[in-house]
Amino acid sequence: MKGIVFAEFLEMVESNFGLETVDAIIENSDLPSGGAYTAVGTYEFSEMLQLVDQLSTITKISINDLLYTFGLYLFDSLAKAHPDVVSSYKDPLSLLYSIEDHIHVQVKKLYPDAELPSFRILERLDHSLTMIYSSSRGLYALAHGLIKKTFDHFQKEVNVEMKLLNEQGTEVKFVVVQQG
Repeated sequence: MKGIVFAEFLEMVESNFGLETVDAIIENSDLPSGGAYTAVGTYEFSEMLQLVDQLSTITKISINDLLYTFGLYLFDSLAKAHPDVVSSYKDPLSLLYSIEDHIHVQVKKLYPDAELPSFRILERLDHSLTMIYSSSRGLYALAHGLIKKTFDHFQKEVNVEMKLLNEQGTEVKFVVVQQG
């Protein structure tokens, strides 16, 4: 997993829970990297799982709620780092529709070895999008946060329904309906 994601996660933890919590989750985890992450480095996904698990233990907030919150945070970071990508879309549904064909293509140019989830579009209507999220990592709650923040960015209301297609959450059906 790319170091930039770790760095953003730890920034979110510090912003929401304080530097002491960042120190505690790193100290309470068995991290081969020692918890020292660089934006250009690559680290084992198991380290992220440990950090999120420790944060959940300390805060008593579910792992999925923490991942959702991270998705909200991560969208803002990505939009600041790549404003040209986000500004090339006029509405949130267009941006979501283009994840595979544009956004992930751009990510792969920057990080060729990144393991990205896939989003298979089942249906696109004027005010809705139905898609299947697939990832061996099962970070659908993070994807949910990114989806929600996409609509917030465009100042649009949204209703997002999720249906886990397996117990691991490696395949999830999202029905995204823009309100108003």
